[in-house]
Amino acid sequence: MARAFLVVLDSVGCGGAPDAAEFGDAGANTLAHIAQACADGRAETGRSGVLRMPNLDGLGLGAAIRLASGMEAPGLGAAPTGLWGAATEVSRGKDTPSGHWELAGVPVPWDWTYFPTEGPAFAPDLVAEVCRLAGTDGILGNCHASGVPIIAAQCEAHLRTGWPICYTSADSVFQIAAHEEAFGLDRLLKLCAELAPTLHAMRVGRVIARPFTGGCGDFTRTANRRDYAIAPPAPTLLDWVAGQGRMTHAVGKIGDIFSMRGIQALHKGKSDADLFEHLVRLGAEAEPGSLTFANFVEFDSLYGHPRDVAGYARALEWFDANLPRFLATLGPGDLAIFTADHGNDPTFPGTEHTRERVPVTGYGLGVRPIGLRAFADVGASVAHHLGVPPHNPGVSFL
Repeated sequence: MARAFLVVLDSVGCGGAPDAAEFGDAGANTLAHIAQACADGRAETGRSGVLRMPNLDGLGLGAAIRLASGMEAPGLGAAPTGLWGAATEVSRGKDTPSGHWELAGVPVPWDWTYFPTEGPAFAPDLVAEVCRLAGTDGILGNCHASGVPIIAAQCEAHLRTGWPICYTSADSVFQIAAHEEAFGLDRLLKLCAELAPTLHAMRVGRVIARPFTGGCGDFTRTANRRDYAIAPPAPTLLDWVAGQGRMTHAVGKIGDIFSMRGIQALHKGKSDADLFEHLVRLGAEAEPGSLTFANFVEFDSLYGHPRDVAGYARALEWFDANLPRFLATLGPGDLAIFTADHGNDPTFPGTEHTRERVPVTGYGLGVRPIGLRAFADVGASVAHHLGVPPHNPGVSFL
């Protein structure tokens, strides 16, 4: 019985979103701009030369970029040998839950709540609730910020007062950073879990625990991050497959994104390298008729938000170089789709996600151009491949 592997390269967009200007992201193109920077010699740290992704490009990655945005990506010009196309999002967000839910067949039916960019980000009653749950007299931060800079700025005060560092971003999120030993990891996770229902009722997508260790001059954010996401508003691809008695595997933060709904086995790790080993193992071991849904987050978290072009290029080349190990585990009838949930152009101003189309490339069905599709078509197509009835507005491209 055929298996399916849906692999999300977090934030690896390819430009061309027709509504990008509405999000302040006109011209953003994560893959094309990284490729151009590599070709221009502006991404030489830890690597050199043009962007080298022969395996995904061989499936159709470069062709997908051209289709989505009309841009050429230097080094990505192979004739496609796999399934290839691009997808456009309709949900009114450029965030992780919106992208993943819609890929899994459920566009977001509401507008997310975002916090103000000027002045205190959080209303007094929300601050009071955080303090009550944390057992503190106040919070630190209370603003829009990127994680590493705000921890650096507030670390000394955090260790002195014991107050949690609370901040947000252009996404619909409430993030809490705290020291794993001084504040306590279990205490941080409990705080986020107890606060999440209040934020979810406000249509805030995620409460994120951001633990760190070390001193204020040499702190490190740890792999114990936890996302407390609002539950999807309807059954997703994972539910459809599990409802048919099939096995579902979640790799990485898929469990958090989908609030564990429809997920029967969770595979986590401390790095994308760990997660890739899970993917290779599941390629060899996953049950007939099963779905494996994986997210590789470090493109976004380690390189997109910090605007590290060379680091992003290194991560892309690392993933592509390891890809044959996974593809070699697939058998006749198996399908692997590689896509993304949004963009995060490291050449773009700011530190936030960028509204972009995403590439859709696939292995296992031979050459198959699919054109410009909707995100929801990806979930419908995976369901079609598995012989599972979809329950969404998507249309299969298989």
